[in-house]
Amino acid sequence: MIKFNKKYFNFLNLFLIFVFLLTAGFGCKNPGADVQEKLKPIEINYWRVFDNQDSFENIITQYKLIHPNINIIYRKFRIEEYEQALLEALAEDRGPDIFSINEADLRKYQTKLEPMPVEITMAYQYTKGTIKKEIVYELKTTKSLSLRELKANFADTVYNDVVLDGQIYGLPLSLETLVMFYNKDILNKAGIAQAPKNWKDFQEAVQKSTKFDSTGKIIQSGTALGTGDNIERSFDIISILMMQNGAIMTDNNNYATFSNSTGDKYFPGIEAIKFYLDFASPVKSVYSWNTDMSNSFESFLSGKTAFMFGYNYHLPSIRSRAPKLNLGIAPIPQINQDNPINYANYWIEGVSKKSEHQNEAWDFVLFATNKDNIKSYLETTKRPTALKELLSSQTDDEDLYPTSIQTLTATNWYQGKNQAATEEALKNMIEALPNALSDRDFSDIIKNTITKINQTIQ
Repeated sequence: MIKFNKKYFNFLNLFLIFVFLLTAGFGCKNPGADVQEKLKPIEINYWRVFDNQDSFENIITQYKLIHPNINIIYRKFRIEEYEQALLEALAEDRGPDIFSINEADLRKYQTKLEPMPVEITMAYQYTKGTIKKEIVYELKTTKSLSLRELKANFADTVYNDVVLDGQIYGLPLSLETLVMFYNKDILNKAGIAQAPKNWKDFQEAVQKSTKFDSTGKIIQSGTALGTGDNIERSFDIISILMMQNGAIMTDNNNYATFSNSTGDKYFPGIEAIKFYLDFASPVKSVYSWNTDMSNSFESFLSGKTAFMFGYNYHLPSIRSRAPKLNLGIAPIPQINQDNPINYANYWIEGVSKKSEHQNEAWDFVLFATNKDNIKSYLETTKRPTALKELLSSQTDDEDLYPTSIQTLTATNWYQGKNQAATEEALKNMIEALPNALSDRDFSDIIKNTITKINQTIQ
C-alpha cells in the first residue's frame, strides 16, 4: 500500500488549482449579432482649442474601459486657425465628429450640429465572476440628458444658451465668468485695503491708483476701461455694465434694443456706456486710460495698471509671463450687490451633423461632462465648473473662488448669427462716441450700432 505524504498531497492540490486557474483564464461570452455590430472598431475625431490632450487622458481612458472598440482621436488647434480649419473641414466632409464652439456662436453653427438624441444605444463591456472571470457584452439603451436635468444640473445660463427649438445642441466642460484682476502692490501703495465690491468704490480706487507725469500723461493706470480696441474683452465689459444697469439687451424677438423695461425716458444702456467712456475722458475724475496706450493685458502684465477685467483662461499667461506680479483676483463690482448680475463666456462641445457616429459621439460628450468624470479635467486645467453640484468644491480655491460665486448669477445676451460682427460693431461704437458733437450725434451713433447688430440677427 502506497502512503502519501500529507504535506505533499496538500501541495499537489494547490498546484492543480493554480494550473486550473491559469489555463481557465478569462472566459468570453459570445455576443449576439446586434451587439457585434455595435462592437465594430470606431474612431471619434474630437477638435478643440485651449486644452492639451493630457487634460482628457483620464476621461478617455475611463471611457475605453467600457467601450474598448471606440478610439478617441483628440486634436488641439490654435485659436487663430481653428474656425477656418473647422469650416473648411466640415465643407469638405472631413470634419471632426465632436467639436467645440463658443456659446455665442451656437446659432451660427446650428445647421452643422446634430442635437442630442432622446436616447442612446451602446454596447458595454464588463467582467463578471470571481474565480472564473468572464467578459460579458451587453447592449443598453439609456435616456440622454433631459431638459429638466439640464436645467437642474448646469448653471442656469447653460440652459438658456444651448437649447434651441426645444433641443440640446451642446454641453460645456467648464464655464467662465468675467472677473477682476488687480495688482496688490499698487493697491497697497495707494492705501486700498480691499478690492472694491461696487462701482462707486471702484471709481474711488481708480482715482487713488492712477498717476500722471508733469505733462498730464498717464504713467500708471488705475484701470483699463473707456476704449474699444486696446482693451481685452471690452465687448463683455460694456455688455455687463449695461445689463447690471437694467438695460434690456434684446426684445422678445431677439433684436437688440439696449433699452429699459419701464418705458420712461431713462436709458440704462446709454447711461452705462457713458459711465464706461468716462475712464477715457481727460475731463473726468476717473480718467485713467486712452487710445494711445498699449493693450490692457500687456499693460497689466508690465505692472502699469491696477485693475483689469478678464477670465480664468488668462491666468496661465499672467503667471508665466509675469511671475513676480503680486496678483489678486476678485468678483466684478456690482451696481446692486443684493441683485448681482455677472457675465458668462464659455465653450460647448457639440456633435457634427455629418458625423457617421453621432450616437457614439454624443455618448462620449455625455460621459465627459458627467459630474463623476469631469473632475479630472477640471483639476488638470484649473477651470471653473459649469455644474451646480461641483461649485462648492471650488470656493476654497483662490483662483476659482470669484467665478464659483458668480456662476449662478451669470448670463449673457443673444448676439446674432455673427458674433464677431456684433462685437466689432460695439467696439466701433465705443471708438466713435467720444467724437460726437452733440447728444443727438451720440444717440445716432448708438442707434446705428443697434441697426448693424440687428442685421446679423436677421
